[in-house]
Order: sequence, then structure tokens, then C-alpha cells
Amino acid sequence: MEVKYILDIIYLIASVTFVLGLKMLSHPDTARKGNLYAAFGMALAIIGTILLYNHADGYTTREPIKIILILAAIGIGTIAGWLTARRVQMTKMPELVSLFNGMGGACAAIIGLMEYEHNLGKTGALATIIAGLIIGSVSFSGSIIAFLKLNETMKKPIRIPSYNILNTVVMITLILCGIFIVYTQPEHLLLVVLLFVFALIYGVLFVIPIGGADMPVVISLLNSFTGLAAAFGGFLYQNQVMLTGGILVGSAGTILTLAMCKAMNRPLSNVIFGAFGSGAAAGAGAEVNGSIKDISISDTAILMNYAKKVVIVPGYGLAVAQAQHVIHELELLLEERGVEVVYAIHPVAGRMPGHMNVLLAESNVSYDKLIEMEEINPQFATTDVVLVVGANDVVNPAAKTDPSSPIFGMPILDVENAKNIIVNKRSMNAGYAGIDNLLFYQPKTSMLFGDAKGVLSKLVNELKQM
Repeated sequence: MEVKYILDIIYLIASVTFVLGLKMLSHPDTARKGNLYAAFGMALAIIGTILLYNHADGYTTREPIKIILILAAIGIGTIAGWLTARRVQMTKMPELVSLFNGMGGACAAIIGLMEYEHNLGKTGALATIIAGLIIGSVSFSGSIIAFLKLNETMKKPIRIPSYNILNTVVMITLILCGIFIVYTQPEHLLLVVLLFVFALIYGVLFVIPIGGADMPVVISLLNSFTGLAAAFGGFLYQNQVMLTGGILVGSAGTILTLAMCKAMNRPLSNVIFGAFGSGAAAGAGAEVNGSIKDISISDTAILMNYAKKVVIVPGYGLAVAQAQHVIHELELLLEERGVEVVYAIHPVAGRMPGHMNVLLAESNVSYDKLIEMEEINPQFATTDVVLVVGANDVVNPAAKTDPSSPIFGMPILDVENAKNIIVNKRSMNAGYAGIDNLLFYQPKTSMLFGDAKGVLSKLVNELKQM
């Protein structure tokens, strides 16, 4: 069998593992195995490429120094990625996703810079190179800004005068410059480098004004950008496995972006043309009138102990406190006493798509107990107690009642329909959207202040003594 056919078979096997891995990632019970399948396929493709690619192209001589450099780079990247992923806390997972996604975009951009001069005179190849360069550069710089926002190095969105117009003009100029380079094919790399820098600037402009609860949509959109850039690399090299991987990542990211936009009640055009994320900076909503009432640990325990149905609404505060294990303990304790317990999951709760699902899966919460917004909302009217832990904007009734609110129109969890609402927060500080929560001032709502892990631990101990 010719070497080329062996490499094609290896790429086919790797592509199949990518598809299977992505399919298995859709359920927590199989997600870990799916990740390993996809990683095995990638390792197989890399090994096959290093050992067989030159032979497949008809070349039998290889420069050992290049192979050594490639293996060294792979080794450094593998060790760095492994150690980072092993040590990262669950609360830092969104930042890690942004950082890794940015590295993928950077790789696609570097491929464009390296391959441009080797493909002069080939219009189709140059179009692919420039497209991958632009998209990869935007994904890289945008992901780095998202990383800085998520770790709160950049705490507030930066608004630029006439931002919508500026962002749109920069995007159109970037596309026209790319077309000009493909059409004229300048021999010097200077224009391509300037295009690279210009694309990096656009990536910064694209993400830097975004604030509020919009970050999950941004992460999924940038992820689709990186996948698309990788797919262009697959076209360039006629590499089936690179093309398959890029298409899978790009399409999955796009589908997730559309799902997030639907959950946020924002059209995708707002994301692309610059109005995206402007709500949080536009205003703070109407003035809130009313008072709040506190509730003690013992009263909370009594209320939950004699309830028939309890719905837990997790949010980013749960992740920050690393209270996912103790909340699972609370769930099991209540179920032992005949209380029905489920979790209400908002699509954009946390700092990235699926953040709460991953967090609760880590503590072995059954996937069947994670109920999506559309399914759980009708159930709140028959719910005795809702326990909101670290969630804020996704339960704010202002999204339905206050047209001046920056989150107006966003679908929320209808927790205000429950008989009793208990909200656990460390303080009365505003959520990620920077506005007051009308839910806190409703007569049925009681505030249980304190760190989520500490409060839930005390609540579990109180229930055990009853």
C-alpha cells in the first residue's frame, strides 16, 4: 500500500474520532470519554503527519533538525497545556477556554504569514491564506481581551465615541484590504504584516466594549472564528483532518452562538456590527424602590425541610465559592426527606456556555436534574421554595418589565412565580450587567447573605439536626 493511502486512512480515523468525540461531549456521562477519543485522534493525526507526510508527497529525504524542532514544540505545548488544564480551578475555566481558543487563532494567523510568499501566483491559495490570517488574528486578539475581562484585569467595558460606526468601517476596510492583497499579490510581506496588525486591532475593538451578561456569546462566537480559520488551513494544505476539525469547531461554535443569541434575545447582526454589549453601558435601568428582608439559616432549613418541591438556581457565585459539592449534598439530604429537588439552568448563567452544567457535573449531580429554562419556567408556579445561589441577572424581572433596563428583552428564569424565594449572595452588589435586581425587593423574596459554601454548609448541618 502506498504511503499516501496510509496517511489518508489515518486522517479518516482521526476525523471519525473527532465526530464521535463531539457527539459524546453532549452528555456529561460520556463527555470525558469523548474528550479522550478526540485527543487520541489528534495525536494519531500528528504522529502520522510527522512520520509519513514527506513520503506521501514523494520526498524521501527529511532534515532531522526540522523534525527535532517540531517534536520539541509539540512537547513544550503538551506539557504546558497539560499542567495548565490540571491545575486550573473550575471558576477559572472560562478564562482558560478563551486563552486556548486564542492560541488556536494565533496558529492560523501564523500559518498565513508563513505561507504567503510560497503561494504567490496562486489566487485561490492566497484567498484562503488571507481569509485564515484575518479570522485567526481577530480570534486571537479578541480572545485575549475576553481572557482579561473574565479574570477581571479589565473590569469595565470601554465605550468609544461612535463605536458602532467605527467598528463597521474598520471591518469593511479590513475585508477590502484583504481583497486588494489577493488581487495585486505584492511580493513583499510588508502589506500582509500590516493586514495582520490591522486584524489584531479589529479583534480588540470587537471585544473591548462588551460587558454585562454578553460574554458567553462572545466566547462561542470567537470559538467559531478559530474553527473557521483552522478550516481555511485545511483547504490550503489539502489536509482532511485539519479541515474536518476546523469545520466541526466552526459549525459547533456557530450553532452555540445562535443559541446564546436566542437566549439573550439579541440578533446575530448586533454581534457582528458593533451594537453588541452596549446595553450594560447604556444605562442602569429604572430606580428601585422597596426594602429587603433577611432570613436565618434555621428558618431556611425549616422552609426547605417541609417543602414538597425545591428548585435550585445556580450562578457564577456558586462557582466562585466552589460550593458545587456541598449543594449536591444539600440536594441528597432533601431528597432523603421526600423533597423533590431539581436545578434550573439558564443558557447564559456563568461566564461561558454550559458553565453551570460543567460545574454541577463535577460534583456528580445527575444530568436528569439539570432542567433547561424553557422546561422549568412553567414549573415555578408549583414550586414551594426556590434557592438562588450566586445567580443575578438571569432571574431579574426587570428583563420583562423595565424597558429602560440594559437586559430588557432577555429571557429569564421566572423564579418570582414560586411561593417562596431565597437568594444567597455575599452582598447587595449588582450582577455582571451592573444593575439592581428587582427580585430582591419582592415580598416573597428573602435574602440569605454570606459566602455560598459557608452558608450551604451551615444549612446542611441545620437540616441534619432536624
